[in-house]
Amino acid sequence: MTDAIQYITVEKKQELEGELKHLREEKAPELAKRIDEARQMGDLSENAEYQSAREEMAWVQSRLHEIEAILQNAVLISEEITRAGVVQVGSSIIVEFNGKKKEYTIVGQQEADPLSGKISNESPLGEAFLGKKKGDSVQVTVPAGVQVYKIIEVK
Repeated sequence: MTDAIQYITVEKKQELEGELKHLREEKAPELAKRIDEARQMGDLSENAEYQSAREEMAWVQSRLHEIEAILQNAVLISEEITRAGVVQVGSSIIVEFNGKKKEYTIVGQQEADPLSGKISNESPLGEAFLGKKKGDSVQVTVPAGVQVYKIIEVK
């Protein structure tokens, strides 16, 4: 995981802090106990329970480091972000594309969910919208070619 800025909402921050607490206070101690119990059974080379617990502990340790890095580099997305109608992380926008209107919310990569209209500020589309205003047209190059979006509203 890089030390890049991670844009997250207050809700996502709380979710990550809850997961971190759960992993530290419940999951890791439970796995340590399982590893210790499996060690006491003897031959570790053929002990499936021991191997399974060790693999799970490695995943937990990795996830702990990942969450800590995200939180350490987190920049909270404010609810009061409509700065003079300029699209920025946290903005919701309505765009017109091929005669259809679509609403997007620009979020950090941790919260991106394109199917629900949440696009990452690091995605080609999200990056293209950043800094634009109502009425601007945005061209985005995708595998299918160049697509043009017109920004109808910035919320």
